[in-house]
Amino acid sequence: MAKNLVIVESPAKVKTIKKFLGANYEVEASMGHVRDLPKSQLGIDVEHDFDPKYITIRGKGDLLAKLRKEAKNAEHVYLATDPDREGEAISWHLMAALRLDEKKMKRITFNEITKNAVKASLKSPRALDMNLVDAQQARRILDRMVGYEISPVLWAKVKRGLSAGRVQSVALRMIADRESEIAAFVPSEYWTIDANLMMPGHKKKMTAHFYGTDEKMPIGSREEAEKILAELNNSEFRVKDVKKGERRKKPPLPFTTSTLQQEASKQLGFSTSKTMRIAQQLYEGVDLKKGGTVGVITYLRTDSTRIADEADAAARAYIAEQYGAESVGPAATGNANKHSQDAHEAIRPTDITRTPAAIKESLSRDQFRLYQLIWRRFTASRMANAVFDTVSVKVGAGKYIFTMSASKVRFAGFLNIYSDGDEEDKSKNTLSGDLEKDMVLNLDSLEDTQHFTQPPAHYTEASLVRALEEQGIGRPSTYAPTISTILARHYITKEQKNLFVTELGEIVNKIMVDAFPQIVNPGFTANLETLLDGVAEGKVEWKTLVSNFYPDLHAEVENAHKELESVKLEDEVTDIICENCGRNMVIKYGVHGKFLACPGFPDCRNTKPYYEKIGVSCPKCGSDVVVKRTRKGRIYYGCENNPECDFMSWARPVEKKCPNCGSYMVQKGNKVVCSDETCGYKENI
Repeated sequence: MAKNLVIVESPAKVKTIKKFLGANYEVEASMGHVRDLPKSQLGIDVEHDFDPKYITIRGKGDLLAKLRKEAKNAEHVYLATDPDREGEAISWHLMAALRLDEKKMKRITFNEITKNAVKASLKSPRALDMNLVDAQQARRILDRMVGYEISPVLWAKVKRGLSAGRVQSVALRMIADRESEIAAFVPSEYWTIDANLMMPGHKKKMTAHFYGTDEKMPIGSREEAEKILAELNNSEFRVKDVKKGERRKKPPLPFTTSTLQQEASKQLGFSTSKTMRIAQQLYEGVDLKKGGTVGVITYLRTDSTRIADEADAAARAYIAEQYGAESVGPAATGNANKHSQDAHEAIRPTDITRTPAAIKESLSRDQFRLYQLIWRRFTASRMANAVFDTVSVKVGAGKYIFTMSASKVRFAGFLNIYSDGDEEDKSKNTLSGDLEKDMVLNLDSLEDTQHFTQPPAHYTEASLVRALEEQGIGRPSTYAPTISTILARHYITKEQKNLFVTELGEIVNKIMVDAFPQIVNPGFTANLETLLDGVAEGKVEWKTLVSNFYPDLHAEVENAHKELESVKLEDEVTDIICENCGRNMVIKYGVHGKFLACPGFPDCRNTKPYYEKIGVSCPKCGSDVVVKRTRKGRIYYGCENNPECDFMSWARPVEKKCPNCGSYMVQKGNKVVCSDETCGYKENI
């Protein structure tokens, strides 16, 4: 009998799946995509119904010839590419490239690479889902249109080698907007007052926090704090109210792609791309010392928290056996993301009894850490709530009220397995003894502390992924590549997890916002994602979507070529003389910004940093303040005499000195503020 041919995407899967199937099956890999739009041209016939022109990817000819020969001799050809839109499209391209007979070709999918899942898929093959194929075609064509239409504008107006993208440009704008918010943020002063109290006969201190009167009272200045302290020093501290209660914390939902990336960043310090790379390895299969090669997690690109009934039952049985029946909880529930496609299960271990400790020796350190995170999260999602005993106390002091609270774990529930680090005691207090209403407490000390409001946090990879998901921009498979692209293009840089826009990123973003406001509009991009979902569901015709999108884009591109001014970034002649050959050095532009270079290249290769003066004197030594960049491209302001003078500021200094304290002032949006936060002086520009 002729063998059956199973075609998967990666060679790692070949090794895993071959062990599950008998001699009647041959397993081969397509090595990813086999056909794509040509790189040298748009590849879409915009004048004839937007038909795409697909060509064989360079280097795939021999592979396809081999697969054609094997397919010809096979009785059935099973296309087993990934169970998502992209996988469906790869199967469609394989069918065309291998010239497969539809009667002979069968499509199979599995959410996990285990023996049972693979064999079950062979028993229920199906035809290609052309709605999914068309959704992927539409996405690819929209992305190609944006990239190939807008990128030449950037080449013409800025420099060659730049690129725009449908999702990456929105992500860049979000990061740039956040940086503008931070730069414009003016901190406000506020104060807190804490009372350290003791019960009669006890030496243990309890800290109560100033609340106000009947309503919460903000304290905005030292004078206000001192006035309140003066009144409190002669006040009796008496318990006004004691409330004891119970608080329950629900277990977390199983991981989606987005939440896995966020938690792996937070708990393990992984980048989004590293998380996806390691998760792919765990999905495709690892060679276990006991059990052979098997996929240990389910498919990693998903926005669903749904779990298969069989896996749910197995998890509950395992929890009951290991932790007791009281630790089994109802299925973790949560608000489904309104943009969720719910196409696959959540990310979970393929076998709950395959504990991290049991397979640790078969995994690399990073594989183990990520698998442990996934296993614990899934197991916790099937466990009972954590229960806390809580107590909250109001303490009266004259006309003012102080509050203190504490909580204690009564039943750990899912916390025996998993903690995201957010579960902290309500306060640092351990409330001693039994506090009762009208009890008079002894005052040990009063502490007043000055604070300043903080600007919005810089985006990290994890928080950017969360923001993209919340706004419906991109899909699980796009988050990591989007961030990797704008990092690789040097539009943004990463320092200690925080993302910052580079000078090049600011220039590109300004052009995109000015010339292509719709493309970088998060709402417009999210609506396109919804329409692509409609194509996948068979409700929207993909060519209608593309034909409605292209004319407006093309008109904006034509207008940009005419109206946009070029940004001159290269070969500005300076009065700085090259010490090697005597020529006037010129300003050139590299991936990290401007630098000085000798125009005599390649005979003279002299280069040096370029520091742009901002017309402000250094507050420390009187020399010029210049624009500088960190090693990774983040802009700051420093003295030109560094390292002799160590002045630096993240905010742009101005020449004017603070009339209150004499410190230098900095620009914050439409205000200039004193660089000394404790002074607090500010004025409008």
